[in-house]
Amino acid sequence: WAGLGLLWAAPAKGPQSAEFKWYRPIRLVILAAVFSLLFWEATAIGVLGKRFVPDLPALGIVGFLATLCGLFVSSWSRIALGKYWSDKVIVQTEHQLIRTGPYACMRHPLYSGVLLAVLGTALVLGEVRGLVSFAVLLVNYMIKAKREERILAERFGPEFNSHVARTGFLLPRLRRL
Repeated sequence: WAGLGLLWAAPAKGPQSAEFKWYRPIRLVILAAVFSLLFWEATAIGVLGKRFVPDLPALGIVGFLATLCGLFVSSWSRIALGKYWSDKVIVQTEHQLIRTGPYACMRHPLYSGVLLAVLGTALVLGEVRGLVSFAVLLVNYMIKAKREERILAERFGPEFNSHVARTGFLLPRLRRL
């Protein structure tokens, strides 16, 4: 998780965001809440501390492997975006639509990877607070990804529409059109 955080925090150059000034602070608060639920024992209060899966080593291993896969996909996605990555919803000058690497089969693999890693971590944790953190992050990423898609559709038009037809949103499209 620390490695992904460092990769995510690496600066990307580009124009200022067209987002409202309060979007980013809200997303940072959401991320702080998600990771507090996952990693801070003090959040295991009441129903949040109840187990949703039995405490079995096999489930811990499955969760750990899912976390590793998710961290790999999100890191690969960040690297594939290169200079076009931003934690803000923007289209940069001379922006190109990335359709290689994990973006060849899904439009938001970075979010998918983080979600898989959070879900895997939730499975290792085994407590309801892990599921809550996943649900909160899923809603956050769905809203952000929809906003990104509107901007990309405006900027790239038919090229983006073609990409949408061939790829899945957060999961790979199983059936190609």
